Amino acid sequence: MGEPGDRPADAANAFETVSGTGTETAPENRTADAYEHPSGTETATATAGAFEHASASETADAFDAESAKELSPEAVDVYGRVTRHEPIDPGRDARALGELRRWGLVITDPHLPHLPIALDPQEAGRRRLDEELRRMAARAALAARIPQLTDELGLHFERAKWRSGRGSEFLGEAELVNARIEQAVGRARAELLTAQPGGPRTGAQRAAAEERDGAALARGVHVRSLYLDTGRDDATTRAFVRAMTGRGAQFRTQVTQFQRCVVIDRRQAFISDHVVNSAPGHASWHVRDRAVVAFIAEVFEECWRRADPWHGDPHSESPRSAGPDGTRTTLLQREILRDMARGIEQRLTAQRLGIGLRSLSKEVRALRQLFGASTLQELTYQWALSDERLIDDRPPHPGRASA
Repeated sequence: MGEPGDRPADAANAFETVSGTGTETAPENRTADAYEHPSGTETATATAGAFEHASASETADAFDAESAKELSPEAVDVYGRVTRHEPIDPGRDARALGELRRWGLVITDPHLPHLPIALDPQEAGRRRLDEELRRMAARAALAARIPQLTDELGLHFERAKWRSGRGSEFLGEAELVNARIEQAVGRARAELLTAQPGGPRTGAQRAAAEERDGAALARGVHVRSLYLDTGRDDATTRAFVRAMTGRGAQFRTQVTQFQRCVVIDRRQAFISDHVVNSAPGHASWHVRDRAVVAFIAEVFEECWRRADPWHGDPHSESPRSAGPDGTRTTLLQREILRDMARGIEQRLTAQRLGIGLRSLSKEVRALRQLFGASTLQELTYQWALSDERLIDDRPPHPGRASA
């Protein structure tokens, strides 16, 4: 056996294999030679090549979950032992050596795995820092891209939900809406409920609705339709209502605005769109969920209970609402007065009631004459003192008898 400072022959061979020289090197110079700045010698060239090889192969996956951790205490201990030329057990120290190789702190000869060579930690640290910074930049770029990417994908996902499943389906095209309603009404067997808050029907719309609803009535379907009170002023709508009333359909009108819907046999419904902001006004949802359809039907029934029966007759000048004896105002006029008392603009009141500003102004003039008020402020004051403000125009509670 040699002295402690002597290097075993197999260690010398291992180092000579790495350096590419046939020259024996002292053990104390072994570490320094491994990371000495290139000076044109074969030793420096071979060492640099070995480091680059480690970076290209073993550190190619240096940024997996394992390498993202700090060096373990075991790896630090093994690195110290390597620099002190103490024995290394390739089996027992394999995990620590793997960490050191991923960090670029040691290189090993496959033929002599028990003799790893330590590399400059400052250089390895700079390389690792550069890699981490590049990785962080890539992650930051990805993070900045994520919101835009999710928005793009989310649009496809939401559209897929709108057009799939048994709950509801979004219908954006007018032709598709009409075709789907025609198909559903054509299969109705018991009941058809329609709420139409839109403007007057055209001649073509009247003919199509008369044919569709007439066929349903002929099959024994019970048909009820709800319109805005302003529909009484339209001759085409009046003619349609008179014709369909004679065939068994029922109609009512309501002063205040309501939601558009078509309910067939309380199993499916079509309602206006309130989800897709960019959708056209004719867009609809075809709803098949039984619980939701039942809720829509109940909303219709609530409006139906507070509405006035209509057989196609024009507006009457006499009040139609059920108030106490001596009532002078109509339901429409009371709705206008209630909005005035709340300070709501006449434009918004007209929009809510489905009438034009000219018609609303006409009603206001009639009210001023009725209450003897010269200004709107005085009219509001007189209304606040009137017993008619106490008239309850709400629909009767389901299951209770109305007065």
